[in-house]
Amino acid sequence: MENAIKTILTQIGEDPSREGLLNTPKRVEKSLKYLTRGYHQNVQDVINGAIFTAESDDMVIVKNIEFYSMCEHHMLPFFGQCHIGYIPKGKILGVSKLARLVDMFARRLQIQERLTNQVAQSILEAVGCEGVGVVMEAQHMCMLMRGVEKQNSIMTTSAMLGSFRKDASTRSEFLNLIKG
Repeated sequence: MENAIKTILTQIGEDPSREGLLNTPKRVEKSLKYLTRGYHQNVQDVINGAIFTAESDDMVIVKNIEFYSMCEHHMLPFFGQCHIGYIPKGKILGVSKLARLVDMFARRLQIQERLTNQVAQSILEAVGCEGVGVVMEAQHMCMLMRGVEKQNSIMTTSAMLGSFRKDASTRSEFLNLIKG
C-alpha cells in the first residue's frame, strides 16, 4: 500500500521524498486501515453476547450516535448522526452495541442508503424485535468540497422494518421522539 500511495503522490505532482511527505505513505496506510476496520468485524463479535431477556415491549431509542464513513465513489468522508429505535420482543441489546454496530458498518466504503439498511437489518436479526427504525443524517465531503460544493447540504436516509414500516403510529412516534 505504501508504494501505491507514493505513486499517487507522484501522479498528483508531489515529491514523495520531500521532508513533509517522507512518512506520509506509512501514515496514510495506517489511517486507511483504521478507517476501514469494519471489514474485519462481524455482527456476532461486535454484539459479543450482549443480548438480554427483557419483559418490556416499549420502544427503545438511542439518538445522536455520531458516525464517520467514507463514500465508495470518491473515498471521501461523510459523517453525521444516527438515530435508532426498536421495539423489543423478549430480548434487548446492550445499548453500547447499537453504537458499535453503527461504527462497524460505517467503517467500510459505503453509501449512506446501504449503511442505514445494514444497521437496521442487523438489529432486527440480532434481537428478533417487533420492528426497528434507523434514521441517518450526514454531510458528504464529495458534495461539500468538490462537485457542486453545497456547504449546507445534509442527506437523510431511513430504514423502517417490521412494525416501524407497517404501523404508521409506531413510525410517527419514533420520528417525533428523535426530533430536536
